[in-house]
Amino acid sequence: MSCKGMRKLIPFFFVALLAPLISAAPAHGGAAETVRVEVQQHDGRWQLLRDGKPYFIKGGGGDGSAVLLAASGGNSIRTWSADDLGKRLDEAQANGLTVAVGLWLGHPEQGFDYNDAAQVEAQTEAVRQAVVKYRDHPAVLLWGLGNEMEMQYPDNAAIWSHIGSLAALVHQLDPNHPTMTVIAEIGGRKIQHINQLCPQVDIIGINAYGGLPTLPARYKEVGGTKPYIVTEFGPPGNWESPRTAYGAALELTSTQKAERYREGYEKGIAQERGLCLGSYAFIWGHKIEATPTWFGILLPDGTRLGAADALTEEWTGHPPAHRCPTIDSIKLGGSDDVNPGDLVDVELKAADPDRDPIEVKWVLQRDLSEFGGDADASADVAAFVKSDETSAEIKAPAGGGTYRLYAYVRDNRGGAAAANVPLHVKGPVQLPAAKRPATMPVVVFDEAGRESAPYVPSGWMGDAKSIKLDLKCEEHPHAGKTCIRVDFTEGKGWGGVVWQSPGGDWGGRAGGLDLTGARKLTFWARGQKGGEEVSFELGLIGHDKRFFDTANGKLKATLTADWKQYSIDLSGKDLSRIKTGFSWTVAASGEPITFFLDDIQYE
Repeated sequence: MSCKGMRKLIPFFFVALLAPLISAAPAHGGAAETVRVEVQQHDGRWQLLRDGKPYFIKGGGGDGSAVLLAASGGNSIRTWSADDLGKRLDEAQANGLTVAVGLWLGHPEQGFDYNDAAQVEAQTEAVRQAVVKYRDHPAVLLWGLGNEMEMQYPDNAAIWSHIGSLAALVHQLDPNHPTMTVIAEIGGRKIQHINQLCPQVDIIGINAYGGLPTLPARYKEVGGTKPYIVTEFGPPGNWESPRTAYGAALELTSTQKAERYREGYEKGIAQERGLCLGSYAFIWGHKIEATPTWFGILLPDGTRLGAADALTEEWTGHPPAHRCPTIDSIKLGGSDDVNPGDLVDVELKAADPDRDPIEVKWVLQRDLSEFGGDADASADVAAFVKSDETSAEIKAPAGGGTYRLYAYVRDNRGGAAAANVPLHVKGPVQLPAAKRPATMPVVVFDEAGRESAPYVPSGWMGDAKSIKLDLKCEEHPHAGKTCIRVDFTEGKGWGGVVWQSPGGDWGGRAGGLDLTGARKLTFWARGQKGGEEVSFELGLIGHDKRFFDTANGKLKATLTADWKQYSIDLSGKDLSRIKTGFSWTVAASGEPITFFLDDIQYE
């Protein structure tokens, strides 16, 4: 699934940096205040007990208002990582909520290798320190190990074995809270793998969207016996929704989504008590994914949408005192495939169930799919001729491509509704400009800017399993206290790493930097022995990709054992969009290769 998360796709090399940042001191001021949580089975029915009392999770995943969640009848929040966890736990405790603590685990598609002992050890240490730091906080409900780390490699036994060992470690460190691992739906043999290789995982967390109503039956069919929590649920995802002829996913209105939350909750969660221990709706807050409105239960300012009302009624048994507006329909008056400059009419049928007055705001934006989901590329387009509470008229923009016309309906009591309709304008798409750096030099890597550099070393090529990248190496750096150490551990094959903007992108998304004005790319390098042959390059993405690099530069060097500065001349090159700012590649010739890099920058 694409969601979602609040999920942060953290490149694996940051895992080793996490552990030193997590202190082993108590997270909330000293004295232990642990509230014991247990998973028990009686007469074939599973139950979660908190402080000895039955506890059915009525939760929201995300960073939306804890006050509103509690007032809506919710009792728990879910995180995807331990970032700012102390603050989240304290806030939850103050509002009578618990926290399913997410402990982020690396994703193989992002470069994490579950067969690499060093990476696994660093990840284990980060988990250990987080559990030790927060295990006594009274708001902790359970430990969630990872989120969809199996999605691209569901049959990788190394992943499941590592999760099993982490669950055993967590139980050893904290016998008062259960363990859970979170997977993307239940296809393939995921459930069997967990049953066989993860005996100390107490609960299976399942992210389910369109398939939630049938989840209980399907879970039993594939051999599910452990209790489960629905760790994400909501409307059908953009990946499982119908599309227009030009490829735009059709999004439900917020009113239709509210009914999907209700249906999923009643059929996939509430009716299966005894096997299902509760759920976390996605997303309690606001998140731009697929569109600015697809998954958010709240608008950016905290205004409720219909899903919040549906959840309130499911959690409390009665609707909120003031219900959100509703949208019956939104539709174009004519074709959704128009020429630049054409006038386009759209009609809206909206109302407020409490007969409160409503206001409608119309917004036209480029569809995020045009730019690979890059929210920065989709600013509001000023194209409105006229608009009111029931209709709008726009002049189709000059730039071709896919747009979305949004209607935001608000009452005067903190409620809203939202809907959109896609529109295709004929003609070439005008790609957004790259982000221009304010001043030179632009640092790709140095000690001071390691964490904030605009390019990310996320493009692993060739035999990635044989690559080790230490961004905090203290072995005789060129300047300061640290440099980069690169190891290619095999005596055959090839490998390399690309610094990308945005991270992990190979030309499908907007981004990159406008480096106009740079005269050269410089860097310092040395070999462990001397004689190591390494190729360096910038601008790897060709014109066959939508978002290509506008220039390319290469250098092949034979390194010495002493530091030496190298440069790639950029004179006369079009540097208006450089998405791959630096890369190295090596080809082994019978033995492993080790070399060092430092102070990489555009001047």
